Amino acid sequence: MNGREQFLAACRREVLERPPVWLMRQAGRYLPEYRKLKEQYDFVTMVKTPELAAKVTMQPIDRFGFDAAIIFSDILVIPEALGQPYHFREKGGIQMDFPVRAEQDLAKLQLGRVEEHLQYVPRALELTRSMLGEETALIGFSGSPWTLATYMVEGGSSKSYEYVKGLIYQNSAMLHELLDLNTQAIIKYLQMQVDAGVDAIQIFDSWAGILSKETYWQVSGQYIARIVAAISPEVPVIVYAKGAHVWLTDLKRIQAQVLGLDWTVPLDQFYNDLDGQTAVQGNLDPIVMSSAPEIVRREALKILNAMHGKPGHIFNLGHGILPSAKIECVETLVETVKSYKGQ
Repeated sequence: MNGREQFLAACRREVLERPPVWLMRQAGRYLPEYRKLKEQYDFVTMVKTPELAAKVTMQPIDRFGFDAAIIFSDILVIPEALGQPYHFREKGGIQMDFPVRAEQDLAKLQLGRVEEHLQYVPRALELTRSMLGEETALIGFSGSPWTLATYMVEGGSSKSYEYVKGLIYQNSAMLHELLDLNTQAIIKYLQMQVDAGVDAIQIFDSWAGILSKETYWQVSGQYIARIVAAISPEVPVIVYAKGAHVWLTDLKRIQAQVLGLDWTVPLDQFYNDLDGQTAVQGNLDPIVMSSAPEIVRREALKILNAMHGKPGHIFNLGHGILPSAKIECVETLVETVKSYKGQ
């Protein structure tokens, strides 16, 4: 099996000799070739230029030979397409051009803009697919409705999330109107990616963990389930809900083909808690990639040995790769997974 076939087989929970390996947020400042390109173009320009987005997507594939590539893009292209632009603050973090906190703000957003505005993404996917060939899987993605809403309501990056969480209790009708709008936009966006040839979709619910047990399904899980129902008949859907591993009943209700896990829980425990009925992705702590090759090998083998004989494991980090990651650590991780033959 080539990497693409391995990846799709893992999504179907088939028995494999070793798990496929890919990393969330594969490109970035840890790569010298990315830093060189970043000297010429800003982040948003690279996202919106299909040729550049495809080039950045290919950089880690060319260097490391992952089994799957995830398209270089950004979750906030959805709010921008709806009519809420964003930029990066000088001292770091994201700033939306205006926050969505009242009905008049919500009225500025237009669902009809999405497909036309985001044409650069399927073009980047088509270019990447042609460059990847048939050996490597191609993954598209989106942020979840709730995670997008956190940026849209807070007006950018936040530490307290007081405005968006406040809406849950003080103006839930408006919040659900925004979440429904985001859901419709995401379905349109992901269908464009499917039509462009992706092998799978990942939904990032990065801020799931700021919700309570009582509110997770209400403002996040049910909307992700709608997206999965719309997209999964065509391609597998991976749902990564950071910090939400304790809500197993709700995660099962989403009915994703694959559930991603952060590094806070043993992956085999999570797999067993799901009764082995769902493929899992994860879950090496990203900070390990900033250590040393021998540490990477040791920690990766812990996960590989724990998951040995359990069909439906995709090896990944528990979150995105850090700028401090070392090239030799990534090389060691890929070699360790690809050469793994069991305990």
